[in-house]
Amino acid sequence: MIFLLRIVAIAIFAVFMFVFGCGYCLFSPRNPKHVYTLGRLFSKMTRVLGVKLEVRHAAGVNASGAKVYVANHQNSYDLFTVSGAIMPKTVTVGKKSLVWMPLFGQFYWLTGNILIDRTNRSKAAGTIGQIVSKIKKQKVSVWMFPEGTRSRGRGLLPFKTGAFHAAIGAEVPVVPIVCSSTDKIKLNRWNNGVVIVEIMPPVSTEGLAREDVRELSTTCRDMMKDKLIELDAEVATRAGK
Repeated sequence: MIFLLRIVAIAIFAVFMFVFGCGYCLFSPRNPKHVYTLGRLFSKMTRVLGVKLEVRHAAGVNASGAKVYVANHQNSYDLFTVSGAIMPKTVTVGKKSLVWMPLFGQFYWLTGNILIDRTNRSKAAGTIGQIVSKIKKQKVSVWMFPEGTRSRGRGLLPFKTGAFHAAIGAEVPVVPIVCSSTDKIKLNRWNNGVVIVEIMPPVSTEGLAREDVRELSTTCRDMMKDKLIELDAEVATRAGK
């Protein structure tokens, strides 16, 4: 019964948000402010999932200025969990194929997010240049999932380097974001415990060049891997009380 009620609630919420969201965005299409506003609304759905969402901010994260945010990408629950960590004037980067998804694709495009063609390496490389240009000209931050695909309970997957190329090219810091594991969330369970999303301290790219991309990627991944282990341990401890 709980499973069915949640599925119905999520479906109603999704249709309402996609229709309402598209209508709302039409007043100022592709304005970066929409991602923050609507992302925070999506995060409210964690209550329906039986999840207590905690979002933590490291010192200095709220400082002004563009950044490249990199987060772990787990499953469809990301739409409701990590969305709670989206900062103002931030856009995300997603697959170009998303635009063909009914309602969601149009909603995603209208909110001002960036779509890239991952099947074409030359186009993807050009898109990194477009991302750099957007960061510099519009002074926006960019949110990317460096794993490139959903981990689905497999821990932190290897990173692709696009986000780090963009950060070095735009000369902005990288801000790692880690969400505790959500693969154990069950729609037929009333209480799914705590999910912690932590926005970590910025990693400077000052003085870095193209040849430093791999090292920057490795540094951020190591930080995020350790943080994921730490957050999962805390969640497990709190669940045992």
